[in-house]
Amino acid sequence: MTTDRTDVRTGIVGLGNIGQYHTERLVELGVPLVGGMDVSAEARRHFTRRYDVDVYEDHHELYDIADAIIVTTPNKFHEEYAVDALERGLHVLLEKPLAHSLESAERIAAAAAASEGTCMVGFNNRFSNTVQIVKNRIEQGKLGTVSHLEANYVRRRGVPGRGSWFTRRAIAGGGALIDLGVHAIDLALYLLDYPEVTEVNGITRAEFGDREDYSYIDMWGDDAGPEGFDVDDSASAFIRCGDGRSISLEVAWATNRPANHEFVVRGTEAAARFDLLENDLSVHSASGIGADHLEDTTIQTRQNDTHSDEQEAFFDAIASGDNVGNSVGEALTVQRVISAIYRSSEEGHTIRVDDSKQESTTESESESESESESESEFGSGSK
Repeated sequence: MTTDRTDVRTGIVGLGNIGQYHTERLVELGVPLVGGMDVSAEARRHFTRRYDVDVYEDHHELYDIADAIIVTTPNKFHEEYAVDALERGLHVLLEKPLAHSLESAERIAAAAAASEGTCMVGFNNRFSNTVQIVKNRIEQGKLGTVSHLEANYVRRRGVPGRGSWFTRRAIAGGGALIDLGVHAIDLALYLLDYPEVTEVNGITRAEFGDREDYSYIDMWGDDAGPEGFDVDDSASAFIRCGDGRSISLEVAWATNRPANHEFVVRGTEAAARFDLLENDLSVHSASGIGADHLEDTTIQTRQNDTHSDEQEAFFDAIASGDNVGNSVGEALTVQRVISAIYRSSEEGHTIRVDDSKQESTTESESESESESESESEFGSGSK
């Protein structure tokens, strides 16, 4: 069995920005990069010039020479590349979300369960030093009984390149909820130790991305205008867990309010508040010792490279044969919550998450909608 990351021949599927971001960290970790795959000829040319490795249009050729694969394609193509790798017994690090639809996510999870390879989903925010400090305090009981978590991932103006695959439901599976919400939901459930989720009530909105007069300062990618924008640009939800704990969720690509990346973990002895991007952390409590008073404590720590630490965890798991803490099963839970929020918004009532295990009409339509669209227009290999 492979015991050292320098022995794990690794390939990248999807050579866009996120693929290159992962590649830089592979090089820093000393992992042997054996090649890359993308359907875009330009992406392949750029990648091979930058990293001096072979590139392929057909992923099977890359899989023939690799032990591990990092998949960073648009969401719709996760299943094809991940399942093929897992069926070969390759190790897979799959960028979030698990898939563009619940049905596709379930197929990936089944392949991972049957595979001899290690599979991990890229929830990099778990590896933040700040998050680990909060997690440790919860586990030690320093916050008391944690009953509620506020999760915010709100941009003031941050719609990705309009006209790109990010803003097409058939490719992405959704908008701000599946792009940003997937991080917020996973992190909230992770801090609560992944309790059973029973009910979801939510609403999604498209109020900015489909406007001709969308005003912004910066945009990831180019702005092709509102044509074809058919996803949500914000979402609000309330998530109820079986043990009585709850999560309030706010996510947005665009709103008329200041950006907010604040998470608040509320416990009976104290609450922890941190900013997901800035990593500032404070703990708030009250005491009657001496005299009644309120305490606000600021905690400072180093900012760490969460993607690098995520990769280290992946290769350590390969070496140990670990299943990375049920990463795929937890990612499937997140997908079910996202599916339930979309259904709740569409149907206008609370959704039992057990019910979301049966594919919604909306998702089924998304699956069948123009299967031939995409690879030629957006490329299956660039995230």
